[in-house]
Formats: sequence, structure tokens, C-alpha cells
Amino acid sequence: MKKIAMFHKVSFDRYKEDWADTFGAIDESILREIYDAIRLPRRATTGSAGYDFFLPMAISLRPGESVIVPTGVRVDIEDGWVLQIYPRSGLGFRYRLQMNNTVGIIDSDYFYSDNEGHIFVKLINDSREHEIVELPAGNAFVQGLFVSFGITTDDEVEAIRNGGIGSTDARRQENA
Repeated sequence: MKKIAMFHKVSFDRYKEDWADTFGAIDESILREIYDAIRLPRRATTGSAGYDFFLPMAISLRPGESVIVPTGVRVDIEDGWVLQIYPRSGLGFRYRLQMNNTVGIIDSDYFYSDNEGHIFVKLINDSREHEIVELPAGNAFVQGLFVSFGITTDDEVEAIRNGGIGSTDARRQENA
């Protein structure tokens, strides 16, 4: 196996700001406990392709409800690779727990973004059985797969990322 990436935690200050933007203010000592308990993604077995991401807090979602999860994780990836994030198959199969964008794409240059490359995941309970999904803090909830990619022979992109969701779309429209 080729080793091409390394997971890191975002800084506490970054996590604090992103938590407040997502959920509102929280007592700093409680947030520090949440932050300190963040586990970096890991594979469950030697044959696992996906790296499990773990919930930093418990979630409870009624059918139709969604939540944005600031994972506290960032990843340094070699050029030519991307991290694709998918729901864990068991949660989708049992509860129809899905990601709102179906697949998350984490580009190698996202690590250097002004938000430290903080990875967020938006989940939705799309249950048709009217089940409430309850997952405890520390539970694996999505999985990330590293995939190599190629570019076209006439590619001349020189733009540098500085932002998260939608930041590369704005650049593409400017250059059109």
C-alpha cells in the first residue's frame, strides 16, 4: 500500500470558531472536553479500504432532520490524490442515514485553506420507516477513501484555494 496522507486535528481555536458558527456558543470547558476526545480517522481492519470518522458529539435525528458535524479533523494529502467521504454502509442500510451531498470530496489543497482544512459532514435522516437515529459520541458515522486521480494533458490551472464548500466553483465561474 502506498502511504499518501496523514490526519491531524484542527487547532482548538479553529474548532471553537466552527462549533460556534454551527451550534452557537458553548461553555469552553465542555467544548474542550469534546475537542480532547476527538479521534483521528482509522481503518477497522487490515482489509478495510475506508477510514472511519468518529462523531465528536452524540446526535439524534428525527426523520427529515439534518445536522452539520464539525469533525475536528483535517488531512494532509499528496498531490494527485483525493479523500472521498461516504456514509458508513451499515447506517445507511439500517436507518437510511445519508450525507446531504452524497459524497464529500476533500482535495489535497484544502489542508492549506484559511479554515485549516476542517472537514465538515452534513447528515440527514432520510428514514422512510419513521425511525429516530441516535448515535453516541465516538461512534463511527462516515468513512473516507483515498483515490488517485489524473488531469487532462492541456490543464493549465494555477489558482490557489482559500476556502471550503463552493470555493473552487467561484473561481471556475470567474475564469469562464
